[in-house]
Amino acid sequence: MIAYKYLLIAVNCVFVFCFSVLRADETPAERGYRLLTTKSFLPPDFDQKTFDEIWQVWPEPLRSQAEKATADERRQMAFARYGLTERAGDDSGKPLQYVVDEKGNWVMNCFSCHGGQVAGQIIPGLPNARFAFQTLTEETRATKLRAGRRPWGKELTSLFFPLGGSNGTTNAVMFGVALKAFRDDDLNIVINRPRPKLVHHDMDAPPWWHFKKRKRLYIDGFATKDHRALMPFLMVKENGPEKFPEWEDDFRDIYAYLESLQPPKYPFEIDLELAKKGEPVFNDHCSRCHGTYGAEESYPHRVVPIKEIGTDRIRLDALSVEHRVSYGKSWFAHHGKHETVGKPEGYLAPPLDGIWASAPYFHNGSVPTLWHILHPDDRPIVWRRAIDGYDQAKAGIDVSEYDSIPIEVKTAADKRTFFDTRRFGKSSSGHWFPDELNEEEKNAVLEYLKSL
Repeated sequence: MIAYKYLLIAVNCVFVFCFSVLRADETPAERGYRLLTTKSFLPPDFDQKTFDEIWQVWPEPLRSQAEKATADERRQMAFARYGLTERAGDDSGKPLQYVVDEKGNWVMNCFSCHGGQVAGQIIPGLPNARFAFQTLTEETRATKLRAGRRPWGKELTSLFFPLGGSNGTTNAVMFGVALKAFRDDDLNIVINRPRPKLVHHDMDAPPWWHFKKRKRLYIDGFATKDHRALMPFLMVKENGPEKFPEWEDDFRDIYAYLESLQPPKYPFEIDLELAKKGEPVFNDHCSRCHGTYGAEESYPHRVVPIKEIGTDRIRLDALSVEHRVSYGKSWFAHHGKHETVGKPEGYLAPPLDGIWASAPYFHNGSVPTLWHILHPDDRPIVWRRAIDGYDQAKAGIDVSEYDSIPIEVKTAADKRTFFDTRRFGKSSSGHWFPDELNEEEKNAVLEYLKSL
């Protein structure tokens, strides 16, 4: 018996050694992806039991359909309802957007906003244009209350703090403002502070494969690019100030993962002759802001003044000078050693690699296709996306257009499946530069954009 005991210990030691060797062979980028999908940096939002029961609070006829479905079919229905996806190349059944720990707790990760699906492809780093954050939170709260269980953090916070007014967008900027307001420069929690001014508005996540080209972060470029700049959303009260230095190496690996991402290639046929005609038109009219592509790539990092770009300015105004300065003095910006822009003039024009995949467009996600970018007067007032349709002709998500949200749409969850450009912070106006082009030039530029 004693010999058997020591044999088990030896086998276990060999297993641990081999496992550590395998992990040692990982590149920093590979470790970064593993950390994002397996390590809990936040407290859990709900558990597996809650997710398995969530269909019971759905509206009819969806609830009856789920009741007749198998457990796996209900899971797929839930994934579709909330904008969740499988993990590419992983048959575990776990969502890309959440860490599911050994106890069955679901913990949000960065892929909730930065991992999505387009044209049938699951792409880590793709803006999650289907994520129904507010709806998922409301319905997990209702599921817990129905079962007599206590709601957790976000489910209570969402009663007074909006998480996202349209599926695919979130109130991310104000998350950061609210969290930082109760931390000092060293990230110690400070309770007795006045509530910050919050201008709630929705943002569309940027594609992560642009990260390697950029020197500054966020749509206004106010923050210097750095691994610490990826960490502000960890400032929940459960994470004390000691956690941030402790996790710094993890986020160096996550930084390496973001640097490794490549833009996805357009999966459909491209008219190469037309695209070739579009390249010089693009270079003449668009490259001064968005850069050049091909053998001699360039990216100018140009912040376009708000009066010139003309897009919705709510995001620019919502983040005050005080908010930006507070960030710049903090641990995230190395206590002022990294430059922070207190009062940006406008928005940073993004690179356009993989632009075909990252619809909808503009920082607030208000424009559904590249064709609509190139035709400002034809942008829809209200639109609603198909489940996973891709419009090859217009290069963007397949949408239905409306003058207003149909009167028969009653529930808040259903209304969030529509994008209404008349609402606060959701305007699709601006970026009138394509008016310089004739229709033939626009068609050529559109085809060229597919090739980037």
